[in-house]
Parts: sequence; structure tokens; C-alpha cells
Amino acid sequence: MDVGADEFEESLPLLQELVQEADFVGLDIEFTGLRSNLSGPQQISLFDLPSEWYLKTRQSIQQFTVCQIGLSVFSAIEGEANKYIAHSCNFFLFPTTFGILDSEFSFQASSVQFLNQYGFNYNKFLKNGIPYMNEEQEKKIRHDILTGNWRVRSSPDKDQIKAVIDKVTRWLDLAKEGDWMTLPGIAGFQAFEVQLVLRQALPDIWTVLKDEGVVVKKVSKQHRWYLQNTSCDQESCWKENILLSARGFSVFFQMLVKAQKPLVGHNMMMDLLHLHEKFFRPLPESYDQFKQNIHSLFPVLIDTKNVTKDIWKEMNFPRVSNLSEVYEVLDSDLNPTKNSGPEIVHASRCEKYVKTKCPHEAAYDAFLCGSVLLKVAHLLLQKIHGIDPVPESSFPQYLDVLAPYVNQVNLIRAGVPKINFSGPDYPSIRPPILILSIKRWPGVSEQQVYHKFQNLCKFDVRRLTRSQFLLLTNKFKDARNVLKEYRGHPTLCISLYRYWRHSPDVNCVLQVCGIVTAWALLAFIFGRSGP
Repeated sequence: MDVGADEFEESLPLLQELVQEADFVGLDIEFTGLRSNLSGPQQISLFDLPSEWYLKTRQSIQQFTVCQIGLSVFSAIEGEANKYIAHSCNFFLFPTTFGILDSEFSFQASSVQFLNQYGFNYNKFLKNGIPYMNEEQEKKIRHDILTGNWRVRSSPDKDQIKAVIDKVTRWLDLAKEGDWMTLPGIAGFQAFEVQLVLRQALPDIWTVLKDEGVVVKKVSKQHRWYLQNTSCDQESCWKENILLSARGFSVFFQMLVKAQKPLVGHNMMMDLLHLHEKFFRPLPESYDQFKQNIHSLFPVLIDTKNVTKDIWKEMNFPRVSNLSEVYEVLDSDLNPTKNSGPEIVHASRCEKYVKTKCPHEAAYDAFLCGSVLLKVAHLLLQKIHGIDPVPESSFPQYLDVLAPYVNQVNLIRAGVPKINFSGPDYPSIRPPILILSIKRWPGVSEQQVYHKFQNLCKFDVRRLTRSQFLLLTNKFKDARNVLKEYRGHPTLCISLYRYWRHSPDVNCVLQVCGIVTAWALLAFIFGRSGP
């Protein structure tokens, strides 16, 4: 089911009911770009601590925006053993443009090409995207509206509003009290905006939103005062409705947070960063504060990428490179619990994915996330019990076997493989850092070192001194291979990096200590030889 701005408010009550009754929610997000073109020290690398990775990635999150959110709400069907129904929805989003809010964001060419390849509907995103804002933006807008300081700021809106005011003013010159006119083609959030401006600019009119458009009626000042203060259309209540419409998807985000359901994704770190920035608050500078905020919003996170990495090693499943391939393996005869695992059906209005595969469509990927979770959890449960089928499998049982993976979110290209949102991060289990000492290659750069080794294995490279570089890979096999291949090499000497032996800072301290010790020794000797 695809949901844009025109359908959103009507579908909100149903969505709220589904989330409240759900066992868990699958999530996937599509963006206008993934990473800024960082270079040098700002480039993401395996050398980064989680806090360093966060600060670098934070810049990209602020530069790009969300264009589509997919949710798949999974609920166990009452009275049927281990059977789940999935309601899957695509939400097309576009930042709120209202008053002082006029967001800037970038498109990354490769991301646009990627989404085009999979049939992304850019018209729906740009023309009918659901508005949204974070809490900080909402406070500014609320203050401006409720205090009467609100103004139209963007040029296209100003031109449109000016044309509307001119049209209504010309009509007012000839109209009598009680006459009315209709402004057709104005609906949704824009209708609230137009009414707000008209009511502020013209004291002898009243406005009502109807199916055919905004209806403008000429009234006396006394009647206007009465209309503004009646219980059904008090000014404060009306302005709250404007805010509600301007918040858009952020209203549903708060419902999702309040429900406190387990949130399931695949490689979901970027998703969480965007959720925080776009719907909660601007990303804090503190990495620890970010972790605390996410944990308070979503106390139970499960990253299927993190779960399946371990399962794949134990089960000797074929190598996979994306979520669709993971699902296909688990849904094949390679999975020993395929026939006894949970049954998953699509809801009546969400049957698009019954026979159609739509990779990288957000709702489809969200559905795959939830399905992979259930299949992997059942596989883990069967391994614990040692029998198949497992009697009376339930989602609480699945959560119990998934406990070691809860709140452990996969991290791509960093010093640790995952982030722990419910406590301290685990120490690195990456291969050891290697040190490369170079002879007879003056002026060599990090890029040249990278290209030198890329046919053998891929290393992240960081300069240590003029002739020394640190090498780091995420595969133990690559580290062993390069140590073996370059053993005894005449110009490229590679060995394990030892901080106390190779660090320039330690060497500097040791040199200073040596000089101080030598001077002290000389002073002691000459001091004793004096009269």
C-alpha cells in the first residue's frame, strides 16, 4: 500500500490501531543520498572508533533527506498456531515547507540512479510527499502560529498567496454580506495555509474547508468575532489543526514511539540516524547522548544483518550479499525448518508482494526484514530444543532466543562491527593493525599504498610517519596473506603494529626521557668528580 499526503490523514487511525496490536514492526528507509564525499581524515575507515564514525556520518545525515519509509507491521493471528499477518505500507515523505521552515537537502547522483533502477516514484515523493518535522522545528512553528508571528517566507508560496488575496479582494468589493465564493484546487495542508493568511489579511471574511476547495464568505466584524470563538472553530483549536497537518508523518512517528514495539531492520544504523534527525531532534554532537536517545525511543531493536551473520557461519549457508538473498536462502530447502517455521500472510490491502518481488522498495524490504527475523528465530529455537517442529512456538519465545542480538546494530566500516544501544560497546574483534615501513619510495601517498595492495586484498590505509603507514582490513585471512606474501621484501616491510614500539608519540617520549636521563647521568658523574 502506497501512502502519500492525500491519503495519509485518512489512513492514520487504522495505522495507529495496527501498531498498537502488533508484535513487532519491520522498517526500511530510502534516502536521497548515503554519504557526503568526505576525503582525508574525514573519510569513513576501519580505524574509526564508534564515536568518530558517528561524528563523520552525522554530516551526511544532515545533508540528505528521507524520501520513502517502509513499515511492515507483523501480528500473530489469534487462534492459529505460529501464523502471522503483515500489513506493509510505503510512505512517501517530503519536508514541511511552512512559515520559516524551508529545508535544504542534496541528491547524490548514484543514489538517484539506484532508486531509478528499481522504479522509485519520484513524482509521488516530490508532488505528494507527506510533510514532517522534528520537535525543535515544531516548537518554532508552534510559537509563531500561536503568537500570530507567522509569515509566508518562500517565494512560490508568496506568489500563490498574493494571487489568492488579490482574487478575494476584488470579489469583496462587489460582494454583499452573506455572499460566498470557492477557491477550487486547494486541499490538504496548503488549504490550512491559505485560510490562515486570508483570515489574517481580511477582517470581514470567514473561511471553511470543503470537498470542492476553500469557501470564503463575507461576514460582519461581529459575526467574525462570534465565529472565531465558537466551540467548533475556536482560533486556538483551528491553529492546532494546522500544526497537526504540518507535522504530518511526525504524528505517526510519535505513535510508533509510544507503542514501544520491537523495531526490526537490516543494516539499520543509517535508518536510526535519520529517524532521530528528521522526526525527533537534531543529532547531538555526543555519540553517547545519541545512543541514549535512540534507546529511550525504541527500547528493543533487532538488526537482522547482525543476527544472520552468526547463523550463516554455523549453518554453512551459501554466501549472500543483500537482504533479498538472505530471505531466499531461508525460504528455500536449505533451511532445515522451512516447512515447520512460521507462516506469514499478507493483509488484504497489502497483497502486492504476494507474487511480485520489489527489491529496494521500502515496504517490501521492511516485509523481508520481519520475515527473516521470524525464520531465523525459529531456526535458533529449533537448535536449542533439538527437535523439529518446535511445539507451540510464539513470538515471546522468539524474543527470548534473540536476546543476545537485541539492541546490537551492525556497523559498516568502523573499528567495531556493531553498536550496543543498551550499554557500552563491545571491544573490537577486527584483525590486528599492520605497519608498513617503506624504503626507496620517496613521496609515497596513502592512495598509492592502497593501490599497491588492492589486487591482493583491500586495506584501509593511514599514514603514521613519512615512510610508515598503518594497514587495517576486516578479514583475518587478508592480514595473514599479506604478512606471508611480503615476508623478507627488500623495500616493503610489513609487521604487526605494536603501540609501544611503533607510535611516534611513544618514541618521542622515550627520546625525551633518554635525553633527560643522559643529562642527569652526566650531571651526576661530573658532580661527583668536582672538589
